[in-house]
Amino acid sequence: MPVLYKTYVNQMRNSKMFGKVYARIVSLKTMTYPELCKHMAEHNSVYGTDVCLGVANKLQSCILEQLMEGKKVQFGDLGTFYLSTRTTGADSEEEFNPASYMHGIYLRFQPSRMDLNDLTSKSLKKRASLLNVKELAGIETASQGENED
Repeated sequence: MPVLYKTYVNQMRNSKMFGKVYARIVSLKTMTYPELCKHMAEHNSVYGTDVCLGVANKLQSCILEQLMEGKKVQFGDLGTFYLSTRTTGADSEEEFNPASYMHGIYLRFQPSRMDLNDLTSKSLKKRASLLNVKELAGIETASQGENED
């Protein structure tokens, strides 16, 4: 299945890009955590869905534990999880306190840049097969017509 996108027109009248056409990636569904574990089990695994779910749950809790201990967590060739924050500036180090100046802590992910599994934006674009959602509707209509015979 290709990566789906849809186009839209910038409607912000005060924008320099007003009227320009852009694209957004479209997701047809969000795969749930249990569905992902079931999918993992179906990939010629000797482990059932319950074992995959147990391992994934433990992995998730361990990643969060390590992040809360101030570590980055490399997740194989996929990339690295880490925490970041958004703050406003205090006039001095003495004045700065997290409750007032830190507005949030965010979970971030940095894709791998290894040649074997390069997940950078440029590499993903090269690897993706793209299809406009409008074209998908046409394909579905055409294939449904073929099935009716």
